[in-house]
Amino acid sequence: MKARVVVFPIRGRNWCFSRSADPSAGPDASSPPQKLRDLITNITSSRRSAPENAEIVVDFVSDKMNRAWATLEKAPEGTFKSKLHSLGLRLLSRVKPSEVFLKSVSKDVTQVEIAYPVGLEPRLVRRRLRHIAMRGSTIHKKRLYGSVSLLPLTSFLTVLPLPNVPFFWILFRAYSNWKAMKGSERLLPLVSDCWGSNDESMHRVNATSWVLEPSEELHKVLTEWKSGGVRDCTISSICSTYNLDKNQVLKYKESL
Repeated sequence: MKARVVVFPIRGRNWCFSRSADPSAGPDASSPPQKLRDLITNITSSRRSAPENAEIVVDFVSDKMNRAWATLEKAPEGTFKSKLHSLGLRLLSRVKPSEVFLKSVSKDVTQVEIAYPVGLEPRLVRRRLRHIAMRGSTIHKKRLYGSVSLLPLTSFLTVLPLPNVPFFWILFRAYSNWKAMKGSERLLPLVSDCWGSNDESMHRVNATSWVLEPSEELHKVLTEWKSGGVRDCTISSICSTYNLDKNQVLKYKESL
């Protein structure tokens, strides 16, 4: 599966790294939620490795969280669930855009198409992608361990009559950091010169795992960037052209 990544300087030393949404990929058809009993049966009845079983559990928890979030999103205005949804949006706004980008690199991605301004050095673009992948792997692994270590502490708050918001937030942070860590581990070999193997076929596969796409349109952005930063209206145009999440792209502009 191909993933199109758009890279361009957005303000000062801040660069934007964002994956284009696939317009042909519509929303998945709703399926009945999997029960805990089915999850246990699925894990115990097959000869999967521990990492494979861990992914199944993570997908199960992710599905439960997504369904719970969808319920909060549809809650009437002014209700307690609606207020919880607003709180969740404020918390999600604090998530760094680089984390969201790394989470978008799933395990089924086999090729990365890198769109960048034609005025940039291609080696610099690929070097920056490798850097964010290597740095993301280290950072999100530490944050994953930190989130997991906090889960037992926040679980004690379930005795309170109110929803245990801290527990579910820490659970989401653990899941999000795990996805970002896996995404960085997947991205790094895709944008590197080799897979770290002496097998010739592995080298041949990696030789086509990344494709550079210099863009004249993005090159025009550099003129604004040198004068202090890309304007919001220009960012809106870029996001519309490349199917990017504007809210996440704007975070790169304000991040340190």
